[in-house]
Parts: sequence; C-alpha cells; structure tokens
Amino acid sequence: MATAPDTTAALPAPAPIQQLHHYAYKARDAEETRHFYEDILGLPLYHIIQSDYVPSTGEYCPYTHIFFRLRDGSFIAFFDLGDDVQAAPSPNTPAWVNHIALRVDTVADLEAAKQRLQAHGVEVLGVTDHHIFKSIYFFDPNGIRLELSAQLADAAQMHKESATAHARLAEWTARKQQWRRERAAGAAAAPLKPQANDRPEFVPAGGGTA
Repeated sequence: MATAPDTTAALPAPAPIQQLHHYAYKARDAEETRHFYEDILGLPLYHIIQSDYVPSTGEYCPYTHIFFRLRDGSFIAFFDLGDDVQAAPSPNTPAWVNHIALRVDTVADLEAAKQRLQAHGVEVLGVTDHHIFKSIYFFDPNGIRLELSAQLADAAQMHKESATAHARLAEWTARKQQWRRERAAGAAAAPLKPQANDRPEFVPAGGGTA
C-alpha cells in the first residue's frame, strides 16, 4: 500500500504565541462578578462588549462580556447571558481539577490575599506547598476554582525540571496504552496510577505509594 504524502512539511511554522490573551467563562451576574474580581482581588474592569448575536457563530444569544486586566496585559473575562444561572460543573470531573491559577510575586502576597479573601467571607484552602511554588485555593461567585501561586523555584531549577518532562510523559503514555489494553481485556478496572509520586508528604499513613 502506498504511503500518503506528508502534506504538513509545507505548512508555515507555528505562529509565535506571546502570552495569554484571555480566559472566558459564564457569569451568573456581571456585577457580582465585578465586585469579586475588582473589589476583592484587585483586577480592574477594563472592557465591556455587549451584543445580541455571537460574532463567531452568528447565533442569537444576547450577552454582556466583561474583561478584567492582569498586570501582564492578559485578561480573565466573563459572559453574563442575562439568565441569572450559574454554569453547571462538569459531571465527570472532580471540583478541584478545572481551575485558573494566577501568579503573585511573593508568599507574603499570598498570605495577604488569603487574609483579604477570608475577611470577605471567602473560604480559602492553603497555603499549600508544591515545592516549586506555594498556592491558595478558593471559588469565585460563579463556581470557578481559582488558585493564587507564588513561585519558589528559580529559572535554573525550572529548566532542570523541563529537561525530564518529555521522558516522564512518554513513560506515562506507554503505561496508559498498556492499561487500555488490559482494560479492553477486562483485566483493569481501577484508574491508572502514575509511575512516580512527587508529593509523598500528602500520602496518609498506611495509604501506600503510587
């Protein structure tokens, strides 16, 4: 059988992606969301787009689209669809998985943010130590999990981490392919555990290792 020619070789190089422009989510209420992000977290309301029709699809869905600006010029954005309904969580995903992580400069800034959030009645988890950074976690009024992180590792340590990332992912992928074969044969029921446990301090006594 003849091999199909590789048509990707003639494609232009990937466009240089400079930074995040924005994340966008559904908001239950634009003013409630503005209060949280501007008055509590300190992200200024920077831009509003309002329309009856969605430009990308052409469908009729009136909305108010609000943008809050981060220090690097990127944004977090929300759509108020005028229905006063909060977006439903993913039914097959734990609440801690999908989240937005925003960076602050220091651990002291992290502690100050935690104090400010708690004073406004926001439940905060952490400070949690991830070795290369520390974080706190909380939910916004729309049910979106947010993380504030303070970097601990320097550029040299992060470069060292990056040198092993592809090899570690390749090992995981090979193990997952084997797990899929075993599952198809009826021999694997439990989720696949990773080949390493980078956070052994969080394993309960007698809880085993990954």
